[in-house]
Amino acid sequence: MNGRIEPAVLGLILDGASLPDRQLVGGKAWSVARMQALGLPVPPAFVLTTAACREYLSNGGTLTEAMLASVRSGIAHIEATTGRKVGCSQRPLLVSVRSGAPVSMPGMMDTVLNLGINDDTELALAKETGSATFARDSHRRFCEMFARIVMRSSMQALPPDAEPVQWRQLIAQSCQREMPTDPFEQLTLAIIAIFDSWNGRRAKRYREHHGIDHAMGTAVTIQAMVFGNSDARSGTGVLFSRNPLTGEAVPYGEYLECAQGEDVVSGSHTPVPVERLRESMPDIHAELMAAAQTLERENKDVQDIEFTVERGKLYLLQSRSAKRSPAAAVRCAVDMVREGRIDEDEALRRVTSEQVRMLLRPRLAAHVDPERETVLARGEAASPGAGFGIIVEDADEAERLALAGQPVVLSRPTTSPEDVHGMFFAAAVITERGGSTSHAAVVSRQLGVPCVVGCGDGALKGLGGRTVTIDGTRGLVLAGHLDVDHPQEDADPLLRQLHEWAQARSPLQAYAVGHAPGTPGVDLESDDAAQAAPRLKGASSAIGSLLNTDEGVHLAVGAGLEFIVVKQVLPALLAACAIQGNSARGRTPANQEELNS
Repeated sequence: MNGRIEPAVLGLILDGASLPDRQLVGGKAWSVARMQALGLPVPPAFVLTTAACREYLSNGGTLTEAMLASVRSGIAHIEATTGRKVGCSQRPLLVSVRSGAPVSMPGMMDTVLNLGINDDTELALAKETGSATFARDSHRRFCEMFARIVMRSSMQALPPDAEPVQWRQLIAQSCQREMPTDPFEQLTLAIIAIFDSWNGRRAKRYREHHGIDHAMGTAVTIQAMVFGNSDARSGTGVLFSRNPLTGEAVPYGEYLECAQGEDVVSGSHTPVPVERLRESMPDIHAELMAAAQTLERENKDVQDIEFTVERGKLYLLQSRSAKRSPAAAVRCAVDMVREGRIDEDEALRRVTSEQVRMLLRPRLAAHVDPERETVLARGEAASPGAGFGIIVEDADEAERLALAGQPVVLSRPTTSPEDVHGMFFAAAVITERGGSTSHAAVVSRQLGVPCVVGCGDGALKGLGGRTVTIDGTRGLVLAGHLDVDHPQEDADPLLRQLHEWAQARSPLQAYAVGHAPGTPGVDLESDDAAQAAPRLKGASSAIGSLLNTDEGVHLAVGAGLEFIVVKQVLPALLAACAIQGNSARGRTPANQEELNS
């Protein structure tokens, strides 16, 4: 990176007084500032920026004195706001440390919770809350996350009945180095780990798959901890302002009593519907629903909200545009136009050609009665559609077999970011644990892959190597390769509405095979992009399998064709509209993901 970055750009205190540049602070910190500005209950926070990340990486992995000064200033802000102090034996401050790129990359990088706890601050928390159990649980959680994320330990869990000194001994044996107990050393190492995670294998693979710029870097948001695991009137959850599976305009979410956010997102625990909050804490439920409507109205998009309840008080930790299934993307886009929240051009930007292709993928045939088939497992329907293949229990093996042409179904107890490369290649994903807001569910919906979660501990054991069909609409794992139907785009009124809007704006027209107004001038059936480009010069129309891809549509638009003939019309029109819209906004198809984040 050329030149010095001014220290003021490296760190920013978040107070809601003004909205910072999202490219500088990342989506997570931007959402904190946005919620603060709206007067919503948010724990105080500060951010080390993407500029700090880029400087850190260009300096060979070194935190400069200017960065450390920003950290000290930010911690002082949180201490002053909360009346707590890092490392203090009375009212100690613990913080969360979270990654946050400008473009949403759910589950790709790292988070450390309860940072700042040690033997002394555990005793202080126990005395303050009257619960030694809560304080010890928070200490164990921190040790596990810090060891795994910062020290790169392969240990999955620490014995809950052991003493903290024993945990640290186990971690030291696993990592060949001591675990720090000084809060500022813990914080410095956590920041380094998150900056380093930007260039980790899973983050790189995710960016490559979604065409995200490798150069942008990640910010690090440091925020005062609130504790969903402190007592029975505490908990954590995820709420969508609309159903992310179907797009139905009703709130949808999950809640886990006496837990921390990682328990829900990781899928290690199976939560209950968020409606249970209405029964146990009706005031909190009402406040949460009102906040969701405020955030959706102000951001003009479906919101994915992480929240914590601490001893009967609601806190919002993050809000972002929700990842949704292809069906939900279509319904939300059309409904929001009808509600007057967005215009038709924005609706077309929110539905990609690939999402419509996913929506038109096969689904379980109408004549197949799942209850008459052999049901191997049942779980929660987390991403709709049908997919078949042999069950594979390892992400690396799933990738290898898929690349060899074998359809696979990835089966895991619960997925983590380390499994994402296998999910890219899977025809479907199934898990034993987790709910519809778990990592497996969120990533599968984004990929348009059928997914069934929470089948039950041990429910998938022994199924490896079997050929199955996954019904992600009903939440079933069915034996064998069952018949599927191929949806027709003109049979869906929502797709017909999008077609009407796209056709009016597309720089070229697209027709289904057999419905063209004339004979296409160029046949590209056996061409690749390099061969096609010169053949399209001077032509007015074309046909061929290349045009069923965004790359082929881009070539056709660039060549000034009047019409193309394709298997699926709406994806081609959306791809053409995206080119026209991106050109007007200075965007390219590679960063289209930013529009949906």
